[in-house]
Amino acid sequence: MTLDVNRPDLTVGVVGTGAMGRGIAQVTAQGGIKAIMFDAAAGGAAKAKAAILDTLKGLVTKGRLTDADVAKTDANLGIAESLSDLKGCHVVIEAVFENLEVKQKLFGELEAVVAPAAILASNTSSIRIASIAHALKHRERVCGMHYFNPVPLMKLVEVIRAADTAQWVVAAMTALGQRQTRVPVVVGDTPGFLVNLGGTAIGTEGLRIMQEGRASPSQVDAVMRDTCGFRMGPFELMDLTGIDVNFPARKIIYEGFFHDRRMTPSPYHESLYAAGRLGRKTGGGWYAYDSKGAKIDPGADHVTSAAPAASVVVMDPHNTKLTGLLAGDGVRMLGADDGESPILVAPIGKDCTTAAIELDLDPRRTVAVDLTGDTGKRLTVMAAPNADRAVRDAAVALLAKSGTKVTVIKDSPGFIAQRMCAMIANLGCEMAMIGIASAQDVDTAMTLGLNYPRGPLALADWLGVKECHEILVQMQAITGDDRYRPSQWLRRRAQLGLSATLPD
Repeated sequence: MTLDVNRPDLTVGVVGTGAMGRGIAQVTAQGGIKAIMFDAAAGGAAKAKAAILDTLKGLVTKGRLTDADVAKTDANLGIAESLSDLKGCHVVIEAVFENLEVKQKLFGELEAVVAPAAILASNTSSIRIASIAHALKHRERVCGMHYFNPVPLMKLVEVIRAADTAQWVVAAMTALGQRQTRVPVVVGDTPGFLVNLGGTAIGTEGLRIMQEGRASPSQVDAVMRDTCGFRMGPFELMDLTGIDVNFPARKIIYEGFFHDRRMTPSPYHESLYAAGRLGRKTGGGWYAYDSKGAKIDPGADHVTSAAPAASVVVMDPHNTKLTGLLAGDGVRMLGADDGESPILVAPIGKDCTTAAIELDLDPRRTVAVDLTGDTGKRLTVMAAPNADRAVRDAAVALLAKSGTKVTVIKDSPGFIAQRMCAMIANLGCEMAMIGIASAQDVDTAMTLGLNYPRGPLALADWLGVKECHEILVQMQAITGDDRYRPSQWLRRRAQLGLSATLPD
């Protein structure tokens, strides 16, 4: 059995005409495909069509579309008064609210209406496709088509293959996604699918850093934006999507993977959820927001009145990235300890305490500097608990002379950027290894679905695959926490000196 999605009479039904259903119908019709919309609410489909056309007419005003484009889309948009009106559809995509019983009932009704060769797809973002298809007679023709909101702007679509989904269905829906001008990636039927699963790493590790008292939400967000190129840090992102959305999703994924430590939620996250502090939508979450909805940011820059250090001890004079931060400032870089100057180290995966003890340095004067990413925008600095604050601040003042911003955090293995990026990369490697999606699709999905500056496996390459693996090894050793165990995909490539993106 097969479906030619390039046939001229291809017809796609869309059930549910909320924001997602409207978007799916719009990209289908704009792709030159007949789209028939149905909504259980009387007049809902007609209102959705009118809203789509109003949006497109606005784009004509802006010069992005022509009147002819709108007319063609209008001609491709149809209205169904009942589910039976979808009987001639070759594909039906469900986009109703996230309730398993509702979806199961709907799919049973659709199976009784459409032809035996018609494909049934769900836009669910969290429910297993196998669960939705469980009671159907022809489970092999059921799959997921997980689009992202707003559909016309978000190019990604996840094609979800359940255990019973036939390969011809996956191939047909991948081709349909391309006709809709989306970028399809094929994903296994696992909790969170690909993007929502992969997106857990940035949030859970950011929460872990805060929970340990190592840094504030504002500090974590600033470091991820400035040094690593993320558009938003984890706490900003949680506030934007809503705590009522991301906390339940974290629980579903954690429970779905049988309490894997790498996906452990945070009680602080649950506390906000229980308090109804849901982010931007309620005027407060991890941040407070003013009457206009603007974030009130307490800041992440360390301000000191200390005079810059006149000399520093550089333990690794061959570290040109570190010495380059000091060049031209008139500072004396010492190769041996003079007993007075700040001692600068740049550990990988370790905290300042461990680095000082292992190198037999004075922990009171040892200052750890993270050289990850763009050090011209921001540096992260930390010191041991018994550090001389005056010495630390003299080092900070010296580093700030170059014009970079400096964030000072509590002593933490892996600083912020190292541990955050390593955890994002590690989860991406694990997803590729267990076959949730191909290595290429993992990176494609995370960049398109979450606007990451690079995909997780490419992020491992950006850090350095060996360095990424070392960060995790050190963090697991220091903390004793299994959440930092390296993926075997990452370990093998680190040992062989290969790119993390190299497929098996």
